[in-house]
Amino acid sequence: MQENLYNLAFERSILSSIIFEPENFDDISSILKKDDFYLPAHQDIYGAMLSIYQADNPIDEEFLKQELMKAKKFDEQVMLDILSANPISNIKSYVNEIKDKSLKRHLLTLTTEIKRVTIEEELPSAEVVDIVEKKLYEITQENQTSDFKDSPTMTAETLAYINEMKERGDNILVGVDTGFMELNKMTTGFGKGDLVIIAARPAMGKTSFILNTVNSLVTKGKGVAFFSLEMPAEQLMLRMLSIQTSIPLQKLRVGDLTDEQNGYLNDAIARMNNAKLFVDDQGSININQLRSKLRKLKSQHPEIELAVIDYLQIMSGIGNQDRHLQVSEISRGLKMLARELNIPIVALSQLNRGLESRNDKRPMLSDIRESGSIEQDADIILFVYRDDVYLYKEEKEREKAAKAEGKEFVSEYVEKEEEDAEIIIGKQRNGPTGHVKLVFQKKLTRFVDAPSFSKGIETVYENVDTKSATIDIGSNDNISMPPL
Repeated sequence: MQENLYNLAFERSILSSIIFEPENFDDISSILKKDDFYLPAHQDIYGAMLSIYQADNPIDEEFLKQELMKAKKFDEQVMLDILSANPISNIKSYVNEIKDKSLKRHLLTLTTEIKRVTIEEELPSAEVVDIVEKKLYEITQENQTSDFKDSPTMTAETLAYINEMKERGDNILVGVDTGFMELNKMTTGFGKGDLVIIAARPAMGKTSFILNTVNSLVTKGKGVAFFSLEMPAEQLMLRMLSIQTSIPLQKLRVGDLTDEQNGYLNDAIARMNNAKLFVDDQGSININQLRSKLRKLKSQHPEIELAVIDYLQIMSGIGNQDRHLQVSEISRGLKMLARELNIPIVALSQLNRGLESRNDKRPMLSDIRESGSIEQDADIILFVYRDDVYLYKEEKEREKAAKAEGKEFVSEYVEKEEEDAEIIIGKQRNGPTGHVKLVFQKKLTRFVDAPSFSKGIETVYENVDTKSATIDIGSNDNISMPPL
């Protein structure tokens, strides 16, 4: 093996430093692992040191000899070489050098593994890529180290954060703009590193809801990555154009546009041509593939501020695990990726149909499919709820029953162009839970802030002193809305 993949002198110096200055072992053991050493005899000695340390015995020559002889791995010459090694003053530099060479060896081993699974085992290319992605992620995760932050560091960083918020004045946004004023007030935006779950039953509009957020960001020059597992990219763009132009979605689909609407459409297309929106509509993706794609996209486009997965339960599992274990791995992987890339990741999720048997069909945390791990990993969980969806279903069921009995049916259901909608904050790690009222414009598949004062709709806040709260309706500049 090439010399630049190991340094035996450095390894001897580190092991010697541990023997003569055992107090260094705490710092070293938090970074180096047994297989970071190249020489097998050095691995055995470091492993013996770990065992002695765990037994709360002194790491000295005698205890090391006993431990190694017990395992029949004592080599007197190797021990003499270590004891005679030159003392070092900058241990951290030596440790980092050993760690770096260990990483290179792991990467070299990975290239051999790629050759084996590709040529010898003749695995399909998709499986090879999955194996490589997973192994590479494991290697990089093992190589990451971080120290504790002490109180002075934390207080300094916290004070800097407070001063930054103070300089913003009355701006309620701390994280990424949700696109909705009242929801911003409740959440202060989606925080960097947050995993946000948006859950609903089918037809409630969870995709439409997040597209409003996406539209708000891209029209302001922000970047968004969208993994559309259910819908082709062209359908997503149709919805975005409907949101921006106020042209009904159905009219866009069939191209039935007036001259004025064509003007609005051309303006919106010009804006979207410059938008930083990136859509992956592959349809089937696992957590390793998503992680690889998003890392690459983020490195190429640092302006990416939000990633969306539509939706979580469609993501493929890895291996033959139970589905609950697969979903647990997916949700945990998304949370860790959000922290790594320092952006919020929003994952849409389906709800169990059991809630429809309740009188009050507003969702709860327990209604999320495979809810245990999702509920645990998520920083924010939002539910999209529209009562009119159930009113329409009930009306159809009454009509069906009347026809089955041969009775005349007179519908009392009134089709609305705009329906009341609720965003239920079921969980928020760093803020209150509660309800936010919105309006759903059906023909445009668009959610907008509810005009609270004019229609008397009151936003409900839990754990917030609403008596002293002030509500500034202001103007919503997030959406370009020409007249219908």
